[in-house]
Amino acid sequence: MNQTAALMPIPDMPLLEMRGISKSFPGVKALNDVNIALYAGKVTALIGENGAGKSTLVKILTGIYSCDEGEIHVDGAPVAFANAQDAIDVGVTAIHQETVLFDELSVAENIFIGHAPKSRLGLVNWKAVNARALALLHSLESNIDPRIRLKDLSIAQRHLVAIARALSVDARIVIMDEPTAALSRKEVDDLFQIVKRLKAQGKAILFISHKFDEVYEIADHYAVFRDGKAVGSGELAGVEQNEIVKLMVGRSVEHAFPKVDIALGTTVFAVENYTHPTEFRDISFELRKGEIFGIYGLVGAGRSEICQSFFGITQPSSGKLKLDGKEITVRSPGEAINAGIVYVPEERGRHGAVLQLPIYQNVSLPSLARTSRSGFLNAAAEFALARKYAERFDLRAAALSVPVGTLSGGNQQKVVIGKWLATQPKILILDEPTKGIDIGSKAAVHAFISELAGEGLSIIMVSSELPEIMGMSDRVLVMREGLSAGIFERDSLSPETLVRAATGNASV
Repeated sequence: MNQTAALMPIPDMPLLEMRGISKSFPGVKALNDVNIALYAGKVTALIGENGAGKSTLVKILTGIYSCDEGEIHVDGAPVAFANAQDAIDVGVTAIHQETVLFDELSVAENIFIGHAPKSRLGLVNWKAVNARALALLHSLESNIDPRIRLKDLSIAQRHLVAIARALSVDARIVIMDEPTAALSRKEVDDLFQIVKRLKAQGKAILFISHKFDEVYEIADHYAVFRDGKAVGSGELAGVEQNEIVKLMVGRSVEHAFPKVDIALGTTVFAVENYTHPTEFRDISFELRKGEIFGIYGLVGAGRSEICQSFFGITQPSSGKLKLDGKEITVRSPGEAINAGIVYVPEERGRHGAVLQLPIYQNVSLPSLARTSRSGFLNAAAEFALARKYAERFDLRAAALSVPVGTLSGGNQQKVVIGKWLATQPKILILDEPTKGIDIGSKAAVHAFISELAGEGLSIIMVSSELPEIMGMSDRVLVMREGLSAGIFERDSLSPETLVRAATGNASV
């Protein structure tokens, strides 16, 4: 696909068009003269690496930022968004990967917060709030009770509440920013049915995802951003994935899973009949030196829960853990770290890093005994430790003193992994290590995971992405409803085998 073909305009009048949009921040040109068009009844996939400008464009489109240059047109007429309400007023709404919701409020309150129906006296009409929330949830084919508190819902149910909240306004343009990150395959299918209904209603949808299988399944058009510029757009049909990747990264990423085959060593970690009262039961496996041991299953299968138990976050009711042949008891994360077991959580922003702190303090946080003297922190030692892992993982940051929250998802993940490697562990547990990371950064994360295994570190990797679990694992434990559905060797892995085991569906 040549550049001219990539930039050919799509026919018909767009519902929304952004023309010549530019936005700069101190030292950074986040967007440089970009154009994008959204069409009624169509899904446009916005694709690009972290830092390509996608989030900045979404914030301009939702009235959070104003552009330095350029115009936004809706139905061919220019509009200006001074704030988020202006965007809502013309029908723009967004469903973010991590929409802010309120645990102590009810589902209905979360959906209509800020724009609840009022009575004639100007008071909140709670009967109408609950009735409309119920109708919205039913339109999403959900049976969630709108009166229950949000904190009592699962992650997937919370996501449905976020979707209902976005659709509670009269939306014509719907932005979906990584909407499937926390969903199982069935829930993704359900979401795509919702998307198809929105298309049938004539809504224009901007779909942002790093998952190419989802993009090709749901999108009609595509737009690719790289380094703040629009480098390609058009109809998706007939465009090969590798052509999109080349536009994204400016090169071909052919080695997304650089797994190095090594001779595995002796058993380092043994799990025997490990059971939790409510999350998993009778899980047994062995982890060898230098092995990448994958754990696969649907959301709710108990994958993360068993890893959290290995790290001392929760306690088992029965079973044994053995490290180097000796039985151990892990009652807290501190005991796990002392034993040589570390855990990189799925939600790196909430549980893996302190986003407000600088890089060097995040890296040194679990190793303060090594970076302090006589009870006082030694900043030089903290910087030296952080620099070691920043150089090793090719961390892209202006300085080690910048807050972790300012980094891209891939670089945040490098900081979190570096933090735990600084403790010199024997076992590294990675829970969805490339969640929300672009394809170029995924390849980099996979490369140093493979490198670590090659150096003899034993790795447990939880992933819901079949290409990742198959491309990186020496063996895979499949979990289903808290139980082991089988352990599969690398040479016997196939998508059909893993999905069949995960779902219990023999016809897959």
